[in-house]
Amino acid sequence: MADVSRRTRLWLMGAALLLVGLVITSAVVWRDDILRTGLDPKEPFQTYEPPTVPQYGQREAWSLLPAQPQTWGDDDPPADVFFVGPTSYDGGGHWNGPIDDPGADQFFRRTVGPNYVGPFVRMGRVFAPRYRQASLYSMLTLRDDAREARRFAYGDVREAFAHYLSAYNHGRPFVIVGVEQGGTLAARLLAEVVADDPDLSRRLVAAYLIETAVPADSPPIPLCRRPEETGCLAAWVSAYEGDRERAQMLRDRSLVWSNGDQLVNLQGPAACYNPLLGAVSEVEAPARLAKGATNATNLEWGARPALQTRQVSATCEAGILRVTRPRSAAFRPTGSWANRRKMPGYNLFYGDIEASYELRLSALLSDPSFPRAARPIPRGAEVQTLPVRRID
Repeated sequence: MADVSRRTRLWLMGAALLLVGLVITSAVVWRDDILRTGLDPKEPFQTYEPPTVPQYGQREAWSLLPAQPQTWGDDDPPADVFFVGPTSYDGGGHWNGPIDDPGADQFFRRTVGPNYVGPFVRMGRVFAPRYRQASLYSMLTLRDDAREARRFAYGDVREAFAHYLSAYNHGRPFVIVGVEQGGTLAARLLAEVVADDPDLSRRLVAAYLIETAVPADSPPIPLCRRPEETGCLAAWVSAYEGDRERAQMLRDRSLVWSNGDQLVNLQGPAACYNPLLGAVSEVEAPARLAKGATNATNLEWGARPALQTRQVSATCEAGILRVTRPRSAAFRPTGSWANRRKMPGYNLFYGDIEASYELRLSALLSDPSFPRAARPIPRGAEVQTLPVRRID
């Protein structure tokens, strides 16, 4: 009897250990699915009540806004930057995030601003609207509800741009910058508002849509084919060399606009702008051309980060910018599960984007046919720091 009892205890212990092992293994294998499910609003978008409408006449509706946006003087930069930020709201309670979510605002202030707005501030007053963005969860699924959430977010961006034009622009040159989700929304803005307006098209320095899929055969505005070209589109999605999973995901899961307001899967290659070359090109760009990568996360706003040159080489292949892995440990993914699925806390092409924008702006301002604003555009302001109100 003692042997039977001992065998029974050993069997039960073994079964318990096996069960624990299965639970741990399942948690590891399905960890992403478990965490993703936790962000699901668990309500159909059709019955969902979105957050309060932003009022773009109020400063609280802007992440970044010049100190005196309705006027400008001799010390102001010579152009404007309309910046549509990437996904910063995780989800869980909403399909579309409220504009006063503390976590989303912190991510913008600490990560997005220094790394992705930074390349434009020396020669641009920045207007970055807060908008009811589609949640991170909606970016991780192709459900119809998620597509509806992205379509809904566009309404805020369009309204913010209309307010910017009527209240602040006053005929000045401008650049449109969109990152990830913000890039997709900016692509529609270019197609619906800018492309068919001759005056806006002439004053558009360029549009930079970072980590944004745009169909190569039907971009909203002409693609940037030369480094000094103006009024054109610089858009790309990237994957590290050897990362086949991400490359395939970009091909299979990228959504683009079709028939005006419908989001459909990308068919065919995406437009591929190579920041190291300053143009859409399939020519290989060696690392010696790289003007500077940086990890500017948590950097004080307005401070220019130190740049590390020659960190990466890049080549466009089948619509994807294939980038070599940077040598510096500063460019390794960090943070929580959710933050690793947002835009990284570094910009491998910071210096390249900065130089490209300044070259295009100089080309536009030196063009004799460029329509001047009601007040002469100030010169000699190229190195001024943008005076902005940072909302903590």
